[in-house]
Amino acid sequence: MRGLLLGSIVAALLLGSCAAPRAGIEATAIPASVADKARCASSDIAVDTDFAAGALQSCVIGEGGAIAITLAPEDEPPINCSPWYAFRVTPAAPVEVDISLSYTACGHRYWPKISHDGVVWTYLEPDQVVVAEVGESRMARLNLDSDGRPFFIAAQEIVVSSTYEAWLDSVEPHPDVKRSLLGKSAEGREIPMLNIGNTLAPARETVVLVGRQHPPEVTGALAMFPFVEALLADDELARAYRARFQTVVVPLLNPDGVERGYWRHATGGVDLNRDWGRFTQPETRLMGDLIAGIHADPARKFMLFLDFHSTQNDVVYTLSKDLETDPVGFTDAWLAEYQAMLPGYEVAERPGYSAGRGVAKNWIYEEYGVPTATFELGDETDRALVRRLGTAAARAMMKTLLETPAS
Repeated sequence: MRGLLLGSIVAALLLGSCAAPRAGIEATAIPASVADKARCASSDIAVDTDFAAGALQSCVIGEGGAIAITLAPEDEPPINCSPWYAFRVTPAAPVEVDISLSYTACGHRYWPKISHDGVVWTYLEPDQVVVAEVGESRMARLNLDSDGRPFFIAAQEIVVSSTYEAWLDSVEPHPDVKRSLLGKSAEGREIPMLNIGNTLAPARETVVLVGRQHPPEVTGALAMFPFVEALLADDELARAYRARFQTVVVPLLNPDGVERGYWRHATGGVDLNRDWGRFTQPETRLMGDLIAGIHADPARKFMLFLDFHSTQNDVVYTLSKDLETDPVGFTDAWLAEYQAMLPGYEVAERPGYSAGRGVAKNWIYEEYGVPTATFELGDETDRALVRRLGTAAARAMMKTLLETPAS
C-alpha cells in the first residue's frame, strides 16, 4: 500500500477516544465503551464516528456482518460535491470486513484510506474497492481482512484542529513567527493565525494566505504546511523575503465544518467561499476585517492573496488575463518561476473572473486590485509531490515578489 504519513507535525493528533493499537488480538466482545457510542454494532463488530471529522448518516449491520453505510451532506447538496466520510471500525477478533458506501447525493468521489492510529494512512488496494454506478449515483464496496485492531476508514487523511495545533507548535519557536488568533468560529472554536516576518523591521508589504474554507479539502492543507515552512527556511531567499514582507497565515478558517465532518459548508449552512463581500458568517467577517485593516494601515501595502483548496486535479485558478493588478504582472511571473522549479511537471493554470459570486479570489481583487489565486491540489495527488509543489510555489512566490519594486 502507498503510505500517507503526515509526519511529526501530527504526532499529537487526537481523534476523540482513539486509543493506541492493541498489542494482541484477545478481545472476545466489543468493549462497552465502544458499543455505547456505536452508530451500529453486533456482537462481532461496531462502527462509530466518535472522533473529530467522523461522519456518516446511518449504518446497518446485516446478516453475515456486512456493514451498510449511508452518507449525506450536512444540508442541501453542496455547490461542488465533496462527499466526505470518516468512521472507525472495531472488530472483536480478526475478521473479513465488508462495507458498502451509498450516498443520498453526489456519489462516491474519494478513494478510501485506512489508518490504525490516525497518523499513518494508506490507500486501500484496488482489489479491496469496487466502485459502481447505482441509478444516478456512484457507490463503493470495500472488502478487507482485519487483524482485530480498530481501524479508521476516511475519504482523506484526517487533518483537524489538533493537527493544526501540533503544526503550529512546530513552527512557533521560529524568531520570525508570531502566533495569535484571528478570532472564533460560529461554535466558538479558535481560528489560529500566524504573522511571519522580521519582527525588528517596521510594518511593510503584506501577503495573506488562507486555507481550509472547505472541510474535505485536505490536500490543500497538506500543500499549505510546506508552503509556510518554505517561508521560514534559513536560506538567503527566505531571509530576504522575511526582511521585506510580512505574511499573514490563516490555515484553518472553517474549524466547525472540519470537526463535524461536513462536505462543504460551515455550521451556518453557508459555503464560506461564496460569502466574501456578503460576510453573513463570522468566519468570513473576520477575514474581511483583517484585510480591511491591512489595507487601511498607511505603513503597510496589501500585495497578494492566496487561497488553498483541493479538487480533482492540480490547478491554479487565477484572474482573467485582461485584468490589471498591482503589482502588475505578478501572476504570470510567479507561475513561470513555479514551472521552472518543476521539470517534468506541467503547471495547470485556469484564468477566470466572475463578479458578485462571493468567491474570495474575485472579491478581494474587486476591492483591492491585488493579484489573487486559488491554489488547488488534486484529491489523490501523490503526497510527496503535494509537498514538493507547496515548497516550489512558495519559493517561486518569494523570488517573484522580491523582484518587484519596493513600495
